Amino acid sequence: MFKSLTPFKSKLSWPAKPVHHPAATFADALQQSVATQVERCYQMAETKMARPFPRPEINFKLRGKSAGTAHLQLNKLRFNPLLLADNHQAFIDDVVPHEICHLLSFQLYGRVKPHGAEWQYLMRHLYGCQPRTTHSFNVQAVQGKTFEYHCGCSIVNLSIRRHNKVVRGDAQYRCRKCGQDLHYNSK
Repeated sequence: MFKSLTPFKSKLSWPAKPVHHPAATFADALQQSVATQVERCYQMAETKMARPFPRPEINFKLRGKSAGTAHLQLNKLRFNPLLLADNHQAFIDDVVPHEICHLLSFQLYGRVKPHGAEWQYLMRHLYGCQPRTTHSFNVQAVQGKTFEYHCGCSIVNLSIRRHNKVVRGDAQYRCRKCGQDLHYNSK
């Protein structure tokens, strides 16, 4: 293991004896399976790292195109219930370990790059997962309204957030292919 993966000395005190952490309980079966997988992943991490970790708060209130997010200082995991419904096994296999590794990386190494060497190491070492930074789920069902912008070579759809930034004058976007500014045609 290389030097940057040496855990920093945390000021948090960890219990000397293992602590039993029951999985969070959810009425929805898919959500419960994710909560159960979170607990399994934490048990695997504790076994391999020979130390306990505090369990995160879990909720399913995430919207948009993100499958999951980890809130480091809050020790909280948020998952997208609509993407979960369409991609259950991928959530269990990839999304849950991905988000947990963010929390563990913060707890072990402090503030580091979100998908940096420490996070990648944990993904491989703890869960045998390929460290990918994004998912490839079909997001058509969760994608918000888009606006057609034009350049010299094509049409580019911008999200409502980016469109509003253009309208307010906070941003201007360029085509990745031809480099020309994108323009909105309000018909």
